[in-house]
Amino acid sequence: MIVAGFGFTSKATLASLQAALAATGQQPQALATLADKAPTLKALADRLNLPLIPVSGPLPETETHAPASLAARQTGSVAEACALAAAGPGAYLLTARVISADRLATCAIAKGPNP
Repeated sequence: MIVAGFGFTSKATLASLQAALAATGQQPQALATLADKAPTLKALADRLNLPLIPVSGPLPETETHAPASLAARQTGSVAEACALAAAGPGAYLLTARVISADRLATCAIAKGPNP
C-alpha cells in the first residue's frame, strides 16, 4: 500500500495539505497522520475518497531530522514517520518529506509490502 503521511501546524488549511501532497507527485492509496491531528486531515481524505489512518505509539526512525519536529514530537519528521508506520512493517520511503509553499504542512510517501 502507498501511504501519504502528513505533519502540519494548527494553522494549516486544506489548501496547505493539498499543496504538500501535490508536491510529492504521488497518488497514495491512504492518508496518515498522528491520531490527535487526524480530524484536521479528514477533510482531505474525504475529498480524495481515501482511507485515513491515525498513527499513535512509538514512531519509526526517519531520514529527515527537523529540530522543531524532534522537540515537539520526538521524531525527525512527523510526515515520514506517519507514512512509514501506516504502511506497515518493511515499509520504505518513496518520497522524503516535502513542504507546502506556505510552510504549514509536510507530506511524505511510503510504500509497504502489502497491496
